[in-house]
Amino acid sequence: MATSQELGQFLEEIERRAYKTALYAVRQEEHALDIVQDSMIKLAESYGDRPVPELAPLFQRILHNTINDFFRRQKVRNLWTTLFSSLQTQAEYEEGIDPLENIAAENAAEQSPPAELSRQQTLSIIEQELKKLPPRQREAFIMRYWEEMDVAETAAAMGCSEGSVKTHCSRATHALAKTLAARGVKL
Repeated sequence: MATSQELGQFLEEIERRAYKTALYAVRQEEHALDIVQDSMIKLAESYGDRPVPELAPLFQRILHNTINDFFRRQKVRNLWTTLFSSLQTQAEYEEGIDPLENIAAENAAEQSPPAELSRQQTLSIIEQELKKLPPRQREAFIMRYWEEMDVAETAAAMGCSEGSVKTHCSRATHALAKTLAARGVKL
């Protein structure tokens, strides 16, 4: 078991290399510092009681997962920023018109109550069936099709090969298609 002094010493030794790793990955100093700090906090909170020899591999996994999380958040932020900026004209922007209010009003008018109920029921069935999948298949399916990550990103996040990701996704989609068809859901 690592003492707090040994943990502190380990974090001091690994700090510079971790910062360089994060900086090479994200190419922005402030984000790299945040990633390293978050990784160190996660290590100390979750694994601070582990023996000293186990700390290095644990920290590397935490660091790489934190970098992947950063890229996922950036992808989502960039997607929404791009989408929302394309919805407004310059005149609307200058007048302070909120595009979200316009979209909500348009969607409410277009969506009938029976159609909305059907959509919610279908999503509920899909979520129930997803819970029944094996963990690796569920993880691969969600990353690929709901989070829209490519095969390489998914493989890196799952810590496996791209071929394994494809296999897990294929098995998950076949299993879901079979069970959804049995429940009368047509997509």
